[in-house]
Amino acid sequence: MKISREIKTGIIVIGGILLFILGFSYLKSAPLFDDSIILYAVYPNVGGLQSGTQVSINGLGVGKVQGIKFKDETGNLIVTFSVGNEFRFSRNSMAELYDTGIIGGKGIQIKPVFDGAPEAKSGDTLASSSRPGLTELVQQKLTPLQSKVEAAVAHADSLLINVNDVLDDRTRQSLRESISGMSAIVGSFRQSAAALNTLLENNQSELDSSISNIHNITSNFSKLSDSIATAGLSRTMMNLDSTVQNLDRLLSRIESGEGSLGKLVHNEDLYNNLSEASRELDLLLQDFRLNPKRYVNVSVFGKKQKEYTLPDEDPASNPDNE
Repeated sequence: MKISREIKTGIIVIGGILLFILGFSYLKSAPLFDDSIILYAVYPNVGGLQSGTQVSINGLGVGKVQGIKFKDETGNLIVTFSVGNEFRFSRNSMAELYDTGIIGGKGIQIKPVFDGAPEAKSGDTLASSSRPGLTELVQQKLTPLQSKVEAAVAHADSLLINVNDVLDDRTRQSLRESISGMSAIVGSFRQSAAALNTLLENNQSELDSSISNIHNITSNFSKLSDSIATAGLSRTMMNLDSTVQNLDRLLSRIESGEGSLGKLVHNEDLYNNLSEASRELDLLLQDFRLNPKRYVNVSVFGKKQKEYTLPDEDPASNPDNE
């Protein structure tokens, strides 16, 4: 069976049309036979989002961006994207615009919501949000730092102006003179250090001898302390401590009235008796001095002793006479 030239031409033309349609669909990243749903999201700024960019859910690619165009006079942009039917989610889900890499590039990820609301279907507009990228975060962090740096520079400028105001010609001259004086002082210190070094070099032997003497003195003192330690000083201190303890116990017993000495200290009657005896002995001695004939009568020639007559003013008769 022969095919006519017209039929061959028609088949070629139809095939070319089909290939054109398939190629155009491929270039638009929109499959010819696709059952995905078409959704929309509105953004004030898409940040360089391109058609054909992947749309993902939880990191899995489920669709692509179909187109971007202005929505109204305010400059808002409406993004059209497709999502496969294999995953169902609520129409209250959110389409978030985010950075796909460090060096740039934007993508859309759907944050699915399962709140019992009707499922998203083709033609619905999802809520939109934008997650700041690395560049925006850096700008947000750098903006306060920039303000602080600018304020610090302004303060430094003011400080320099104030310093210039303070450092007038007279003050600068005073500073120069002070620096010159400090230089002279440093020079004097250097001369003193040189003189001291010379003195030490000239008296090196005497210094060595003095240091040796000090070493000998410390050695002798160490030997003396060892001799004192070996001479029984510790035993003497122990005996002294024991003696002090015994004396303390003795004083404690006397204070408590124990023993003869304790009774003598604490017995008031004994004290009164001794005081009375002392008084009577004093009277006896006084009477003996004033009236010796009362106690001693010596007869040389054997005469008869005369009887002693008690005088009128006898000190012993007056008990209050001392």
